[in-house]
Amino acid sequence: MKARVLRVFEQLDAHTDALVLQNSIDPHLDQSFFYLFDVPSGLFEGSVAIAHRDGRLDVLSSLLEEESARQAAKHDSSVTVHAMKDNADREKIVKKLLPNAGTIALNFRELTHETFLQIEKAFPSAKWADASAAVRKARMIKDTSEIARLEKAALIGSAVAKKIPSMLRTGITELELAAEIEYAMGREGAAGRSFATIAGFGPDGAEPHFAPGGRKLEPGMSIVCDFGAFYERYASDITRSFHFGPRDAEMKHVHDTVFAAQEAALAVVRDGAIAKDVHGAAAKVIDASPFRGRFTHGLGHSIGLAVHDGFGMNPLSEEPLQTGMTITIEPGIYLPGKGGVRIEDDIVVTDEGYRFLTKAPREYLEVAA
Repeated sequence: MKARVLRVFEQLDAHTDALVLQNSIDPHLDQSFFYLFDVPSGLFEGSVAIAHRDGRLDVLSSLLEEESARQAAKHDSSVTVHAMKDNADREKIVKKLLPNAGTIALNFRELTHETFLQIEKAFPSAKWADASAAVRKARMIKDTSEIARLEKAALIGSAVAKKIPSMLRTGITELELAAEIEYAMGREGAAGRSFATIAGFGPDGAEPHFAPGGRKLEPGMSIVCDFGAFYERYASDITRSFHFGPRDAEMKHVHDTVFAAQEAALAVVRDGAIAKDVHGAAAKVIDASPFRGRFTHGLGHSIGLAVHDGFGMNPLSEEPLQTGMTITIEPGIYLPGKGGVRIEDDIVVTDEGYRFLTKAPREYLEVAA
């Protein structure tokens, strides 16, 4: 954990005395807390991580999760766990740990106003610095342990993607399919879904962020399934598209075009490539097809402790890709009133280019009705 603390401080102003990350109540939990304090389970509501410039990390945990915290820290001499009884006890401990702090960095992006007021009360004379960019940059480059967990999450998603054809049957609703997908992820070892599962039939598949409803599957419909798993806090995100029943020539053309767009984008991925150029490679393929203008979102995003974990891959993104980044590549084409196709995979950027984390087949698949 020391290496992660030092990585964040490399991005902070030299005059910063400490970085303080404090969780509020679920769902307002700062994932950067779990980046610095690598604890595999627990909510840690109200908990605090105090990172010091020398790499030390003090963690304040409630009595509820003290044992989990101590187990996570027992083999890391850079981490000290402090049990707190209540808010007053928390304030007392943080004051003791930072008696002379002048400048304290906070993750403004994730901090609730209520929590800030609690920290401000503990350090009324402190100066505040925004650590949002620093923790974002540190988190974007994954270490070996992070990549291993991301790959496991991706393999869970991949295993379920392969099973979806066997779940499809006339009359199943979008909500039922989404439930079966999530149940299957749990059976494969997921700690939970990494976001709300998308299952869109026919015209509903033309809405990229569709919320599944009561539409029933009928022969002739296209299907878009977008889902992901959490494994030891790390997320996956995979999309596969299918066709139920006899072949639809237009939807086959759509799928082939999306596949070609994804291949074009992947060919550009390398250390040093600019995110907008990767997006542009996919967009160029789609714009040269009869489906110009129907690719309506960015090509992808970074992924890690959160599904959207740092930056987006879109026409305006100047972010340079770097070895160790984990990103999604997900071109799509959407035909209002008829259906859509999206193919999404998780990859890690390597010195040589990239490596797939997801491993489910990407080809056009027609499922017999």
